[in-house]
Amino acid sequence: MSTRPRSLLFAFALAVVVAGVAAGPARAIVDESTRGPNAAVAAPTRAERAVRVALTAVGTPYRWGGESPASGFDCSGLVRWAYARVGVELPHNSYALYSEGRPVREARMEVGDILFFGGLGHVGLYLGNGRMVHSPQTGRNVEIVRLESTNYGARLVGARRVVAS
Repeated sequence: MSTRPRSLLFAFALAVVVAGVAAGPARAIVDESTRGPNAAVAAPTRAERAVRVALTAVGTPYRWGGESPASGFDCSGLVRWAYARVGVELPHNSYALYSEGRPVREARMEVGDILFFGGLGHVGLYLGNGRMVHSPQTGRNVEIVRLESTNYGARLVGARRVVAS
């Protein structure tokens, strides 16, 4: 695929993601139309800001050991990079990530929670509404997936919250 169609595809995908996050609950984006004119708008949490950073990487190629948009990302590299951009240092290893923060039950997951899958060999960031952003495997790019419509939902083994809500 040439650069121009890829850029347009990336821009479209990013617009869809941002619209999806905005439509979802869990404080992803505040819908101003539901608030009165004098209502205070809560600033986004660090976790929400980390997710916004991760979303800018959608379309970036997977690269084992990668942790930058320039070189590509592996799954834990994407999580580390996104959280580092908002001042949270995390290890670049899915097993080490599993000891960070505190465990969260699936029913209580919030935007920015780190999701762990079968054998702790894969991680992603929760977007809300049953979706995550992750860097899947060699030959693929950072993407957004629905947990229930992929095999990731059945392979979810835990979630961790690394910053307070």
